[in-house]
Amino acid sequence: MSDARFSLLMSVWAGDRADYVTAAVRSTVHEQSLRPDEVVIVRDGPVGADVETVLKELAADSPAHVTVVELPENLGLGPALDTGLQKCTHAIVARMDADDISLPHRFERQLPVIESGADIVGSGLLEFGDGPDDIVGRRIPPTDPEQIRSRSRFADPFNHPTVVYRRDAVQAAGGYQDLPLMEDYLLFAKMIAGGANVANLAEPLVCYRVGAGAYARRGGVSLFRSEVRLQRRFRELGFTTRGQYLRNVVIRGGYRLIPEVVRRAAYQRLIASYGERRSRD
Repeated sequence: MSDARFSLLMSVWAGDRADYVTAAVRSTVHEQSLRPDEVVIVRDGPVGADVETVLKELAADSPAHVTVVELPENLGLGPALDTGLQKCTHAIVARMDADDISLPHRFERQLPVIESGADIVGSGLLEFGDGPDDIVGRRIPPTDPEQIRSRSRFADPFNHPTVVYRRDAVQAAGGYQDLPLMEDYLLFAKMIAGGANVANLAEPLVCYRVGAGAYARRGGVSLFRSEVRLQRRFRELGFTTRGQYLRNVVIRGGYRLIPEVVRRAAYQRLIASYGERRSRD
């Protein structure tokens, strides 16, 4: 088992549910066979009294030291994570979202990959509906480094809530930026462009909550604009060719503007890397 010390980085905001936050932290700290040495939670703007209470309770009984970074106003996920990353004191940082659930052996599997030389390692994930036992699909990422790099020119090759990375590699790539629902993809692309050593485990190590409106949030004019901004940044970086840029704007951009029911099917077939899955009514 790894003896590396590492930090856990999370962000919570007004839209998060207290019971989901509790489940996320407990599964990723208390119930891990290899626990993080510190937890950094960014409170991205004011939250409800129930979430405030949960954050205090979690800090009080956590087996790892907890730092809650309180931002006076909501800045968005990218800036919040970038702020939290600066507060992490260990060279290795694990990500977690406030409404997902980590499997107990997640870090026991991922930390040795980082110690073997990877700058970032993700994993597969299980999508669930009403509860962790209601598995509605799975996403299996590419595992070969060349396939990861190739995939990154069209879609994010990492499942963001599953990643563990070296803090200096993230900071060398410029950290997280404010680009709604795209901040992780832009960061990972910059890391790949900068020569980061990349890895993925096919094994699902995180359960990802797919609630009502999940696919609705992936579309709309504002997300289309974010998509176009992302693709322009890729061209500026020389990360994609002109042909890849045009393909991505047409396919990924068009995906943001189609009806939700069509978007759901398109995401499963064209955007995400999927293994076996079943449709959820």
